[in-house]
Amino acid sequence: MAGLASGKGSLIFDPAGVVAEAVPKAVGKEREIVLGRNVHTTCLEVTEPDADDESTGDKEAAMASILARYRKTLVERTKHHLGYPYNLDFDYGALTQLQHFSINNLGDPFIESNYGVHSRQFEVGVLDWFARLWEIEKEEYWGYITNCGTEGNLHGILVGREVFPDGILYASKESHYSIFKAARMYRMECEKVETLVTGEIDCEDFRAKLLLNKDKPAIINVNIGTTVKGAVDDLDLVIKTLEDSGFPHDRFYIHCDGALFGLMMPFVKLAPKVTFKKPIGSVSVSGHKFVGCPMPCGVQLTRLQHINALSSNVEYLASRDATIMGSRNGHAPLFLWYTLNRKGYKGFQKEVQKCLRNAHYLKDRLRDAGISAMLNELSSTVVFERPRDEEFVRRWQLACERNMAHIVVMPSVTIEKLDDFLIELIPAREIWYKEANVEPPCLADDVGAENCSCALHK
Repeated sequence: MAGLASGKGSLIFDPAGVVAEAVPKAVGKEREIVLGRNVHTTCLEVTEPDADDESTGDKEAAMASILARYRKTLVERTKHHLGYPYNLDFDYGALTQLQHFSINNLGDPFIESNYGVHSRQFEVGVLDWFARLWEIEKEEYWGYITNCGTEGNLHGILVGREVFPDGILYASKESHYSIFKAARMYRMECEKVETLVTGEIDCEDFRAKLLLNKDKPAIINVNIGTTVKGAVDDLDLVIKTLEDSGFPHDRFYIHCDGALFGLMMPFVKLAPKVTFKKPIGSVSVSGHKFVGCPMPCGVQLTRLQHINALSSNVEYLASRDATIMGSRNGHAPLFLWYTLNRKGYKGFQKEVQKCLRNAHYLKDRLRDAGISAMLNELSSTVVFERPRDEEFVRRWQLACERNMAHIVVMPSVTIEKLDDFLIELIPAREIWYKEANVEPPCLADDVGAENCSCALHK
């Protein structure tokens, strides 16, 4: 074998040797993907450069052409992006000068490690901003910038589990799937709580389940905006339900999943407050949603008193491990810091008002066209009748569940974009249901009879 030399019955490593066949051959059958499309049919293969590519530059030119076509695809898909809660309206040109550095915030954000290429000074500045937003003093909180909203939920539930090792996790059935993933990962007993037609937690069912388990502490996930309907759980009512059911503050832990609306609600007049002045344990939000970062990220805050239960010192880092992941994206804090400085509280307030105003516009236009639609109070998620044509769903990147679809109105979703969508939807729908025996679906069970425009309820 190349790279090994024989000598008196032993094999000696040859540092100049090479493996004869450098490229492993692809093996295996074509896999079957149940949901969506099999990306293996459209993937871009990684190919080995030819021997003379280094001198001709053909490989570089070919890759540049592929990337240019990909950019055109991104521009086109961004024009028709409505179903997922991402703010695509951003300009981070000032940060391009930093993309050549490997910035890693591994370890505790408050403890500088031996790895010097980090952005902790930006990360802690961002955390302090959110601490002010959620009303907790600097010396009383701990937090970090996560790689996504799911990581924030995994961390929040983990802190609750460490505070109450024998606690039961309670979460409404419309909670994000990451909450139930956390329950499986941590082997926690989990009670799914029923929801109202709006999608928010049913506190009567919550009370009933609490009373069946009074001997064990409660760990509760409170949704500050559910995934499908954008429903906001009533935090004050959840706390009152716990207290009325005989759970004092030292017998429960509340994690607030504010992935999207956790950053919007503070700027909505008369909205209930998410604040650490109430007996909550942690809050998490996504950074790539309302804020508008170009990569997935998030912010997780908890009380400093809780974090020692799951932290340990790592000598070779000269830091402390208290996060879910080890290495952490050091670029994300820069994008968050840049945006928070540019927009500030007033800028976010204007964007929240714009989103709510445009969401009401969309809901009213849908209802005027005879299409079932619902918009929860405090929400910019418009739930409506699922389009019958799946190609239409893919074109507009709609998120669907059962007979429902939704559009999440973000700062990048303009009235013009909504009008373009409606101009395509309304005539297409007339074609879908032109046959006398084909009727639009009934959404009464999903959004309430008052929001349903089917033949029975209109």
